Amino acid sequence: MTKAHHLVDFKAFKSLLNAWQMQRPLAWAQLSHQKVRLAVAMGGISFANVLIFMQLGFLSLFTGGATALPQSLKGDLFLLNPSTEFLGSNGFDRIRLYQAAAVEGVLSTTPLYISPTSWAYSEQKKSFEGRVFAFNPTQTVFDLPAVIQQQQRLTTPNSVLFDRQAKPDFGPIPQLLAEKGTVMAMLNNRRVTVEGLFNLGNSFFLGGGNVIMSEATFADIFGANLLNQVSVGVVTLAADADPEAVKAGIEKSVPGIKAYTHAELVAKELAFQESTAVGPIFSFGTIMGFIVGVVIVYQVLYSDVNDHLAEYATLKAMGYSDRALLMVIFQEATILAVLGFIPGWLISVWMYGFLGGLTRLELLMSPEIALTVFVLTFVMCTVSAAIASNKLRSADPADVF
Repeated sequence: MTKAHHLVDFKAFKSLLNAWQMQRPLAWAQLSHQKVRLAVAMGGISFANVLIFMQLGFLSLFTGGATALPQSLKGDLFLLNPSTEFLGSNGFDRIRLYQAAAVEGVLSTTPLYISPTSWAYSEQKKSFEGRVFAFNPTQTVFDLPAVIQQQQRLTTPNSVLFDRQAKPDFGPIPQLLAEKGTVMAMLNNRRVTVEGLFNLGNSFFLGGGNVIMSEATFADIFGANLLNQVSVGVVTLAADADPEAVKAGIEKSVPGIKAYTHAELVAKELAFQESTAVGPIFSFGTIMGFIVGVVIVYQVLYSDVNDHLAEYATLKAMGYSDRALLMVIFQEATILAVLGFIPGWLISVWMYGFLGGLTRLELLMSPEIALTVFVLTFVMCTVSAAIASNKLRSADPADVF
């Protein structure tokens, strides 16, 4: 057979190959050729995805729990003891609120008391640590519709509102309340009546449940002298007041007080929680998941290239460029990213729901987390493809013919 015939045969084969690729991409043909290897790759990527999903979910839960309380407060400015690390850690003298109320631009000031407490839903049950929030129910302190609608019930002595998201140890209060209308429980070894529910949630560090009461009930249970130590001063400004100017005026006129805007209060609480070891631990777990995924995908793609090195060399001899063949590897990486992400996402959704129900923490699969993990998965597979493609450059047609 002449050289011309060889060229014709090669051109015909190349045309057929191009037409076949349009119907069945070469990248998918390579991956699906060995189904066990494909399944192992999908399992490895899914495992890495689940690891990343859980770490990012815990990190989101950590930051969300840290800021749930400050975000739920309603006010223009918030007064704290300068030594306060997190809300409720230190108080200041109530007289400072009266001094702040005299500053120009301030419409009203309201004290909020925060205290740890013990809780048991019956005298026979073991008690658990929770948090109490107390304020004057004629004032609005919480920007929570359920609290605003029910806070007048707190004017009844020893009446409280119970956090629906409390941990299971605090008892089936929501179910009992739905059945009976009110529920008796023990708070700080004193009998109280649960009049309603609200949603605030917990954090990794502070308590397993929250209770809201009036400052009168707070004084009766914990002692009237505690009303002199305010945890947070909630300041409402006049409509035409400049928050920054009033803030500066309060800090200048009132000793031993630090004023914060709402955004600054949230940032302060988050900064304290991030100063602990929890945030870096979850971030490190995310990085480790990414590295595990890179190693798994690299091994799969490297083995695939190595097993088909002769075929790649043949394609080079037919005129395919290194760039065209590299695209096949990157297409394989993209397919693996999608196929591995889907089961990893489904498993993580189930795990989020399971752990959320077990811990009563709001572990939610947000679109932001899902998008972040998908992007990380794509980058993970792309990096692996770039490393594995080095083997492809060594495919020399001379070694085949």
